[in-house]
Amino acid sequence: MDGTKDSLAFKCVPERLTLGITRILENMPGVVDVLLAEREPAEKMSLLSWEQKNNCILPEDLRDFYLTTDGFTLTWNVKLDNESVPLGCITVNSVGRLQPLLQPTRVFSLPNAPSLADLDWEESSAECAGLANASTPPHFDSRSRIFELDSSGGNGKVCLAYKNSTPGVVAQQSEIWFLDRSLCWHFLTTTFSSYYRLMITHLGLPEWQYSFTPYGPSPQAKQWASLYQPLTFTSELSLTHSAGDSHLNKLDPTKAFKAKAKVPTPKKKPSAPCSLASNAKSPGSSGRPGVVKR
Repeated sequence: MDGTKDSLAFKCVPERLTLGITRILENMPGVVDVLLAEREPAEKMSLLSWEQKNNCILPEDLRDFYLTTDGFTLTWNVKLDNESVPLGCITVNSVGRLQPLLQPTRVFSLPNAPSLADLDWEESSAECAGLANASTPPHFDSRSRIFELDSSGGNGKVCLAYKNSTPGVVAQQSEIWFLDRSLCWHFLTTTFSSYYRLMITHLGLPEWQYSFTPYGPSPQAKQWASLYQPLTFTSELSLTHSAGDSHLNKLDPTKAFKAKAKVPTPKKKPSAPCSLASNAKSPGSSGRPGVVKR
């Protein structure tokens, strides 16, 4: 009986983790092959060893997540021209793949070899963060400890960042940040629970993290978002319009494709025939050559 209860409880875990998003995706038009990779919970010893190795304390919500499932992967495809094309992907790396973004310098590397720390200075970090009053972004040097949560399909990296860390001191406070392909930081959330809800809400669509950047996702990603996420996509557009960050051409289809009525061209009136004789006559003349009197 205990084994049966445990199996039933384990089957209910994926439904709770996805918040019912799998059923929503399966009912969307054109969506096929909704797959959720089921994983066993992580062991407490693996979490403790990770904390000791990296000298960091995992957030409580992220710890509870790993004790429920060691990572998360949900993928779904769309059917285009009778072919299944991968589109959505929701991923959270396992504890074993929660690796530091900045790997330690190799012994045999050149002493003057460039690294990400060379790109880290206060002015560039402030510009990448966007607004002047925004939270201070993480640093690439020893002042921050950064771990990769999701590679975002090569479009950037979602990271668990411990800012203002001191060498030899256990780091405790963490935030979720997005590092785009231009190596600029963008703040997402303060807790993993908030980020997880954002991730589920955006359905794992391509480049959804770029909605929190000043320039936004690519036009192709916007088309997918308007098709499968119209409510959130419309609200995000309204926020960008109110902030004045983007300028979009507004097109009214009823006016743009309306047939214009042809204006009838005025017909030219036929000109009256003019005789040379009438042009030669002067008013009051009889038509005979005048005689000059002396």
